[in-house]
Order: sequence, then C-alpha cells, then structure tokens
Amino acid sequence: MTNLAIAASGLRKAYQEKIVLDGIDLNVRAGTVFSLLGPNGAGKTTTVNVLTTLLKADAGTVRVAGYDIASETKAVRAAIGVTGQFAAVDDLLTGEENLRLMADLQHLRGSEGKRVVEHLLNRFDLKESARKMAATYSGGMRRKLDLAMTLVGRPQIIFLDEPTTGLDPRSRRMMWDIVRELVADGMTIFLTTQYLEEADRLADQIAVLDQGKLVAEGTPDELKRQIPGGHVRLRFPDAARLAAAARLLTNSTPDDENLTLRVPGDGGVKSLRTLLERLDEYAIDVEEFSVHTPDLDDVFLALTGHSSVEANAQ
Repeated sequence: MTNLAIAASGLRKAYQEKIVLDGIDLNVRAGTVFSLLGPNGAGKTTTVNVLTTLLKADAGTVRVAGYDIASETKAVRAAIGVTGQFAAVDDLLTGEENLRLMADLQHLRGSEGKRVVEHLLNRFDLKESARKMAATYSGGMRRKLDLAMTLVGRPQIIFLDEPTTGLDPRSRRMMWDIVRELVADGMTIFLTTQYLEEADRLADQIAVLDQGKLVAEGTPDELKRQIPGGHVRLRFPDAARLAAAARLLTNSTPDDENLTLRVPGDGGVKSLRTLLERLDEYAIDVEEFSVHTPDLDDVFLALTGHSSVEANAQ
C-alpha cells in the first residue's frame, strides 16, 4: 500500500516463554490518527517501543516513514517524535529553556533555533509563562510543553502514549484540539489511550490489541457496528402508521406513547436504505429516524472480555 506512514507485518516479541506480540500487522496511513487500544498487558507499550526503535522485534518487518526500523534506525528516529505518558520536562528549567535545550540537541543554532522556540511558545499558548520554572506549570501546561519539545525536530510521525492521563476535562479537550491541528498540518499521530472517548473523537482508524493479537480493526463506527445492540429508531406521524410499521417489521419494538419503533440493525447505509425502501414500498411515512450504535466501551468489552475501566485498573 502506498501513502503509509507505518507498515508492520508479522510483528513478534516474546520475553522467555511469554509471547507479548503474536504476529501482528499494522498499516497506518499518513496524515491520520491511528489509535491502538487494549487492556493492560495487551502489548501496546511493547508495540510502541518496537516501532520507535527502542526495542528489537523477534520477527517481522516494519517500515516507519518509509525506513526499515532494523537497518535504517537513525533515519527512523529523525522522522519521529515520542511523547510518553509522563511529561519529560526539566522542572529546574523554564519553559523557554526546555525548548532551547531541545533545539540545541537538534543542532538548531542561532536565529533558526530562536525562531523555532518562539513559534512553538506562541502555537501552544505558552508565551506568558515562557520564563517561569516548569515546576510551576499545571498538568495541562506541562503536557503542552512536552508536546512542543517533541515538535522541535519537526517529526513526520508523533507517537503519543496516553497523552491526557491525569488531565482534567478542560485540559484534555485542549490536547484534543492540538492533535487535530497537527493532523491538519499533515502529521501522522500514533495514539495509545485509556480513554475510549478520546479514541472515538480523534482516531481515523482503531486497532484493538488483546493478549498480543489484533482482535479488531476499523474506524470507530465500523467497530461499533460489529457489536450487537445497534438499532434504528423510527418516529411516525400517527399511531396508525406506527402500528402498520410494527406489523411489517416483526422484529421491532414499538413505543406507543412516543410513536417510535425500535428496529435492530447495524446502522450501516445499506441496511438503513433497505429498511426505508421497505417502508416506502408499503406507503408507510416516517417522520424522522435516528441511528443508535454501541459505544467503544461496548466494543472493548465484547472483544477483550472486560470493560475499559476494569482493564485499566489492572
């Protein structure tokens, strides 16, 4: 496949007798958000460590930004940025000094380094606190600074490992906005998260990892449609047409008070079109309809055997 930021095939990793990754395949399109979900111990961190060259796989091939992670390690590292679960900022330095340090490490000297630092301070709304010690920053500010430091090297691909863990809802939404802006600028985001709402809102593609194997992959909507419980709710202008529809759709559940009918379905365009065409065939008018699908927590429970809350408490 072309236009892939990450392409992994047959990825395997074991520690003695314990198989952590059991031959997984991943294809991440450039300029998208790819989210890897799974309970603790599923292999998420191992996957990230292999893809970022921090850990050597036992078998399989991986290309990141077009480079082979085994034979072109330096090129891979130059093309990526990694932001871990805990902000890797130096509390004894100011925000500006943290960024300057990263610029020095990237060999951005003189006016170029200064320009990059100024740009990032402005972009992440850190200008007013630039000369304050990082130790005084709030959790949200520290995460912004951490991500800004990752961007100093202008990476093509950013690995975000649980970037909003411990943040309050406002700071979490702020990070979501930043991620969307980065993708709009053409970057690729590889995201691991314990918040299913985060994956639902941000990810173009989600893969669910459990016991070292990929158990599902697709868009958030595609994954939800795989799980029983989805339905279409139809509302009718009067009781007569509700009754007629209920007789026609024998597996449906009517609500006489609200003039609605609940019809089991996957919420897909094809099945929805078939349903509406059938009603039209019998001249049964529908006033409005809405599609209801299970959420990602239902998907997680069905695929891994426990809810995301339980999984991340382990």
